[in-house]
Amino acid sequence: MSKDLNFASQAVFYDPEEHSQSISYPIYMSANFQYAGDIYDQIVDGARKEVNIYSRCGNPTEYKLEEHIAKLTGGTACLATASGMAAISHALFGILKAGDHVVADLTTYSSTHEFFDHRAQDFGLKVSLVDCTDVKAVEAAFTDKTKVLYVEAIANPTMKVPPLRALVELAHSRGIVVICDNTFASPAVCRPHDFGVDVVVESATKFIGGHNDAVGGVITLKSDILPADWVEDVRWNTLNKLGAPLSPFNAWLLLRGAQTLALRLEKQCANARALALHLEKHPKVKRVFYPGLESHPNYESAKEQLKDGGAMLSFRVADEASGVRLLKRLQLCSFAASLGGLRTTTQVPATMAFLDIPSQEREAMGVVDGLVRFSVGIEHIDDIIADVDQAIEQMHIDL
Repeated sequence: MSKDLNFASQAVFYDPEEHSQSISYPIYMSANFQYAGDIYDQIVDGARKEVNIYSRCGNPTEYKLEEHIAKLTGGTACLATASGMAAISHALFGILKAGDHVVADLTTYSSTHEFFDHRAQDFGLKVSLVDCTDVKAVEAAFTDKTKVLYVEAIANPTMKVPPLRALVELAHSRGIVVICDNTFASPAVCRPHDFGVDVVVESATKFIGGHNDAVGGVITLKSDILPADWVEDVRWNTLNKLGAPLSPFNAWLLLRGAQTLALRLEKQCANARALALHLEKHPKVKRVFYPGLESHPNYESAKEQLKDGGAMLSFRVADEASGVRLLKRLQLCSFAASLGGLRTTTQVPATMAFLDIPSQEREAMGVVDGLVRFSVGIEHIDDIIADVDQAIEQMHIDL
């Protein structure tokens, strides 16, 4: 039944388990499970997900989260992981071998960028970093060794939006798998599988969970290039061996959060749009980056791919010191790491998330000093704007 429902109803819907008829997801806080009846014989004969063995290999609560997220993303299968970075690394290691080549967007989340720019080479991988809003630059970067094209649906923290359909068409014509990090959008704002993306990764810690209380990641699949059992292969031969499972309790928290995803994002996107429009007219703000604004350089791609402008925005002030002073003077909004929660959170990316990346690399990515990032929450928009205005006014008194 649930496959015919609209997104908001899909997010809430849960088909109760026959033995309990509970309308809430159960939680199985068990590290291991008994080999009752013929389970031992089934395992010896090759059964894996069909039986419960050990929670590093999979847990019934985790499986429920995976079923739910696959449904919301339009994927055919899902794998839950201990964090968003675990989702990214396991998706990559589930495809790549030493000697393979990756083309990745120059502007990605800091830990992703550091992996591509530094650690990938330790595993014998070659990486080309390009601006993936430029399809010709992506095409020029492809080689006969290229196995993966990696992009973000909305780039962290510059908010650029690559043309997914064109990139997928280009990559698939060469048999290249497309992986998209959808963390900044969430399935409520963008479903990259709908544009042909093979593998979608997300930090479920962010909008999917939505309450800043659980860390986790998800990998979803919908692909004509990768085999139908690719997710299970990654589960047993990568995640199980490297050991980055999602805990049952965090799986349960993320399930609970996912049920209100549509409702939360509707409010957060409306707030973000209103704040972006306000800041765009503010005489003391240099430039606003929000995919829902017509001034956004990738507005046409955003209009096609995003159901709304999203809940993330960034803007520029005079310099890094000004940005820090601004955020320290916020009273309602929180100056904190991470994003996607109910409360508005803010940061200066250059010297927070991107601190370990050399300044020249940061600037090439568009992560310039004075860039301020907002993850807009569900507070009343008038209060958010009033808080930002008073902080900006105080900041400029000091200049």
